[in-house]
Amino acid sequence: MDYKTQKLIAIGITASRADPRATKKQIRSAIEVLGITKEEIVDVLRVVLLTSGMPAFSKSLQILNSVTDAIEEEREDKA
Repeated sequence: MDYKTQKLIAIGITASRADPRATKKQIRSAIEVLGITKEEIVDVLRVVLLTSGMPAFSKSLQILNSVTDAIEEEREDKA
């Protein structure tokens, strides 16, 4: 199994456990280190919705949005 797939699984696991700190770390490294897209992460979070319910999905989606917003701001500051 390639590392990208492993990272997506890790995001799903941390999101389903509703662990905000770990979810944030996994999402940030997925985007920054592996170039995983927001859309790919949303696909994983849809599985979280099916398996763990709306609260875990909603919280994880909020984390994803905050991480992507922060990354965008950091990139704008560098430009």
